[in-house]
Amino acid sequence: MRAVVLVGGQGTRLRPLTETVKKELLPLVDREILHHTLDRLVRHGVHQVVMSSPYLEDSFAPFIEARAGDPTITWVTETEALDTGGAIVNSLDHVGDDPFVALNGDILTDLDVTAMAGFHEERSAVVTIALHRVEDVRAFGLVATDPGGRVTCFREKPAEPVPGDINAGTYILDPSALRSWRADRPISIEREIFPQLIDDGRAVFGFASDAYWRDLGTPEEYLQATFDLLDGKLAGASYPAPWIHPDASVDLRAHLGRHVAVSAEATIGPDAEVDDAVLHRASVVGAGSRVFRSIVGPGAKIGAGATAVDAVLGEGASIPAGLTLEAARVGSFTEASI
Repeated sequence: MRAVVLVGGQGTRLRPLTETVKKELLPLVDREILHHTLDRLVRHGVHQVVMSSPYLEDSFAPFIEARAGDPTITWVTETEALDTGGAIVNSLDHVGDDPFVALNGDILTDLDVTAMAGFHEERSAVVTIALHRVEDVRAFGLVATDPGGRVTCFREKPAEPVPGDINAGTYILDPSALRSWRADRPISIEREIFPQLIDDGRAVFGFASDAYWRDLGTPEEYLQATFDLLDGKLAGASYPAPWIHPDASVDLRAHLGRHVAVSAEATIGPDAEVDDAVLHRASVVGAGSRVFRSIVGPGAKIGAGATAVDAVLGEGASIPAGLTLEAARVGSFTEASI
């Protein structure tokens, strides 16, 4: 099988981290989010991938070069944002005539893509949508299916909290069902393509599973995904906790909790306390500082005796020595102030 990995979003909710780093290239424990996605596809027999992004496009070149190997990656230039459907339609010339996988590049899941592809073939579907059960669909909207699993409609986000199945952002698609669309404008696959196929009577099915699933679109979800990996909640994932890169420097007098990931070249000084936190490459946590429920971006610095709680620091940001920062975001290459 081939796959289209959607990596075109701007990652607005993750700013300031995504001011300088594409969200799919943010580290998730030992490697970038996108590496986790591609590795999972390879395990399910996907060896050719198509990607495109109109935002921070150049940042993907080093990743693709370093990735070298399985899967092979074809980059398609997207001169303007085409949304989910437009990006997929724009990639059709590279996926062949057989069903292919399309998925959002900013989700973490252990979905069984092989089983999903088998489900798709058994039902002679033109589209199969991975579904995830949640207790409150207000943030997502509902995907309604009949008893046989056929999708009947997409419902708008309800006003009250109700449980239900949501679109989990992974699809098996028959390219013939998309050939009539043109990638000359932004197209939403959820609001335009899928509803049109349903209205036309085409076979659109939902694939329900109990797979782990998390949207990594906010700092809170990004942190929780890190903690879940450290806790072994994903099939096939195993990490020591806390996780410390071999090239990081952690003083023996520092105190680290279980839910901590420390990237290469990061430094943690003596008597520092760090818990429920992620430290990106070359970040610095000074002596005696305290970092809780926070993300410290690449090259960002927390001064000696400073405190960061529920904070997000962009690349090169800093908190001066002795300053306490709570529930705040510090822009890239900016110093926090009271």
